[in-house]
Amino acid sequence: MGTRRTKRLGNLIQAELGELLLKKVRDPRVGMVSLTGVDVSPDLSQAKVYYSLLDQDRRAEAQAGLQAAVGFLRRELAARLNLKTVPRLIPVYDQSLAQGARMDQLLRQARSQDEELARGREETGGEETEP
Repeated sequence: MGTRRTKRLGNLIQAELGELLLKKVRDPRVGMVSLTGVDVSPDLSQAKVYYSLLDQDRRAEAQAGLQAAVGFLRRELAARLNLKTVPRLIPVYDQSLAQGARMDQLLRQARSQDEELARGREETGGEETEP
């Protein structure tokens, strides 16, 4: 949760960082990074930059690449934004996409098991069968 100001600043930082990662950062480790959100602290001193990846196996590489680029990104933000101080950037891996995919897989699996049970009941004439 945050104030309207911190949310606006987070959205602005996310937009600027997205453009910077796309156009200015040449590190191949951050090539497939997608920014999912920016959470700015109430005192505006730090900003957690949430990111996700398509390839989960490259998570450590991407974290290292973002950590290496933090100074450059902060300098570029200072040049683009009209702020007294630019928040310290903290890259954080966002697991929500991976968790969502896992939840989707579990739901599909449960649905197929339900369908198999229903077919089994139809074949036995509607009698209850023990699983």
